[in-house]
Amino acid sequence: MAKLNENYETIMIFNTKNGDDAIKALVEKFTALIEKHGTLETVEEWGKRRLAYPIEDEVEGYYVFATFNSNPEFPAELDRNYKITDGVLRSLIVKKDN
Repeated sequence: MAKLNENYETIMIFNTKNGDDAIKALVEKFTALIEKHGTLETVEEWGKRRLAYPIEDEVEGYYVFATFNSNPEFPAELDRNYKITDGVLRSLIVKKDN
């Protein structure tokens, strides 16, 4: 029998050059999307940090870490949204072991 829900972790790195309001809007957008399709467990805003290497000529990014529970199809949709949203430098979604 297939599992109905899985536990996931995601990290999002946002571009800082658009300002604090744009970062706040992106955090709200993605947390609302996760809540719509699953259960958002934790959100940790790590804030501005230096990147290990430049991405799109940026040396600093705003990091947000979240854990959530959703059906197995949702992470693909979340990843698609990360890729088509301006202001997202990098993202990663990982399935947690139970």
